[in-house]
Amino acid sequence: MDRLEAMAVLLRVVEQGSLTAAARSLRMPLPTVSRKIAELEAHLGARLLRRSTRRLALTEAGEAYLSSARRILEEVEAAERQAAGEFTSPRGALVLTAPVLFGRLHLLPVVADFLEAYPEIAVRLALSDRNLHLLDEHVDLALRIGALPDSSLVATRLGAIAPVVCASPDFWATHGLPDRPEALAGLPCVGFDFVAEGGLPPPLWRFGPGVAVALRPRLSVSTAEAAVAAAERGLGVTRLLRYQCAEALARGSLVRVLEGFEPPPLPVSLLHAPRATLPLKLRVFLDHAIPRLRQRVAAVSPAEAPRPAPPRAAP
Repeated sequence: MDRLEAMAVLLRVVEQGSLTAAARSLRMPLPTVSRKIAELEAHLGARLLRRSTRRLALTEAGEAYLSSARRILEEVEAAERQAAGEFTSPRGALVLTAPVLFGRLHLLPVVADFLEAYPEIAVRLALSDRNLHLLDEHVDLALRIGALPDSSLVATRLGAIAPVVCASPDFWATHGLPDRPEALAGLPCVGFDFVAEGGLPPPLWRFGPGVAVALRPRLSVSTAEAAVAAAERGLGVTRLLRYQCAEALARGSLVRVLEGFEPPPLPVSLLHAPRATLPLKLRVFLDHAIPRLRQRVAAVSPAEAPRPAPPRAAP
């Protein structure tokens, strides 16, 4: 029995919550996963996992063993990286992920400059509007836009980007400029799935506590660029993050409205898994990227003007 491999399988089973999910994550047949756990338990003479039809949980012995196994695996990984030179000189491969448009417009230039400065590092940039799982997808660093769920991942705040409501000049000429969120009710809209993941689901748009407006979806798209193009054609009003429509707003093909009523900007963060010691390749990338990305986020979403106070009820 390869005890290190068995430890790694046990750790993945616990992280995934089931033997089936662990087998899928490890790309290993389910009987093999089950056999390795059974062999490890037989070797230790102790039950590590308590199985039922609904859930899988660690026994008391399993909790103690897993804590030690996790530390051992981290030390082995660190030793291998040390031997490969990752802690003495910046070299090796980095896997980064980011939303498609932000990655192309803002992360890619930062990565290009980084590669010029560090010729022994290679980068794989996985651009996707679907949040990739760092462990399952073997991702070193993720850029995320939106509120972060509680997790053990290490997060570095880069700034925040505001959501904006906009449409073409012809659209507003036909429907009239809204002076309050409720004036959007019933208007045709262009929905964007990524914004929905960020907590702003079309066709119900929220503008703060107790203010939600239903719109009529004419078109739903899966990329910000398609939403911008559709809104420029006058198909409807759309709601995007400011960086996604900044060029269209600058050239006047889209007109922003209701600036004083939008919800707070969404945080932009870099995430990586916690490690006792970061590989040098990751540390130098963070040192390079964090200040540059903060400048870019601030440039595409400058401080918003103070919001007007809500109207007071007449006495």
